[in-house]
Amino acid sequence: MSGILKTFRHELGRIFALKAIFSTLFVAALIYAVYYPQPYRNEALRDVPIAVVDLDGTTASRELARRLDASSDVAVAMALPNLATAEREVFKRTLSGAVVIPLHFERDLLHGRASPISLYSDASYFLINSRVAGAVNTVARSYGTEVETARLIGLGVDPAVAASATSPMPLVSIPLFNPQGGYATYVLPGAFTIIMQQTLLIAVCLLATIAGMPGVAGQSIPNVGATATVLGKLAAYLAVAALLVPFYFIVLPYFYNIPRLGALGTIALLALPFVLSVSALGMVIGLMLRSPLTVQLTAAALGMPLFFLSGFSWPIEAVPPVLRAVAQLIPGSMAITGMTQVVEMGASIDDVRVQFLGLWALAAGYTLLAILLEWRRQRRQAARSALA
Repeated sequence: MSGILKTFRHELGRIFALKAIFSTLFVAALIYAVYYPQPYRNEALRDVPIAVVDLDGTTASRELARRLDASSDVAVAMALPNLATAEREVFKRTLSGAVVIPLHFERDLLHGRASPISLYSDASYFLINSRVAGAVNTVARSYGTEVETARLIGLGVDPAVAASATSPMPLVSIPLFNPQGGYATYVLPGAFTIIMQQTLLIAVCLLATIAGMPGVAGQSIPNVGATATVLGKLAAYLAVAALLVPFYFIVLPYFYNIPRLGALGTIALLALPFVLSVSALGMVIGLMLRSPLTVQLTAAALGMPLFFLSGFSWPIEAVPPVLRAVAQLIPGSMAITGMTQVVEMGASIDDVRVQFLGLWALAAGYTLLAILLEWRRQRRQAARSALA
């Protein structure tokens, strides 16, 4: 126990003494907290500029254009005479799309015939394209339903029957856990988990490779066994995480107005195996690489693969089975799902028991591997000392 305590104090001192480690854990957290969420502050795209090419020029076509402009998702920035002009504006990126209302639009509607409108949108921006398409589709369906209902009522059909005939299955959409339907609410909890994993992983790897510096002790304390060394270091990383976890999963969600239904105890309980597994994995990588430069190059090379394998930017179900199995070895892959459910949805530990137990399994496995590698390192160091 004394060896664990000595190592704990030793490693905690190194974390705050080494500028590279302190910057990675704390300064980077502040930078990411301010910088990363900025593109998502507005939650959802609003008033995307589009053009309307009205080839009909009737009351019905003007009403459709007015309703498009009144939509919260798109704004009619230009009324253009033809498609060629609209195409030039889209190519110049002045507009994100153009809606073409065909000739005889009103006449066909009044005669009960289909009168399709055309949408040309910039699909190179996925979010903008889906937002524009969704807004135009919603407005067109709603307006078409109203016109058809009014036509049937004019023919003498009972209003209730006419309404049910044009819209037999009306949909009422209730977005749970994300009432604004915003992108920030979806992306930021997972992003904060990935950021914490990446910064903690890099810091622990560097600690395992940076030797003693002037005024700073070396990597380990003499005459302390491998098990005590690893457990003492893990305790130091947990102490640091006691400051980082509330910042990432309580303060930042509150600051960015992300739904917060999770209990503090549940968040801490799930964060415990997450921090241990990431820290132990960092120790394993650091003990294997043994060079700060190699650690930095490896971290830069693995950043994007770990990001995509986490299931954060691409559904994990769509990942090939082999890569999906590899993803289960990454703590963040399990922690993203678990933390999102706990923080945003108020899930209990029993609700995320698969992720909770999986993180504990990773923590135990990586800790045992770190002890083995540390034992081998100490043995080699003792052999070199004996020869000297």
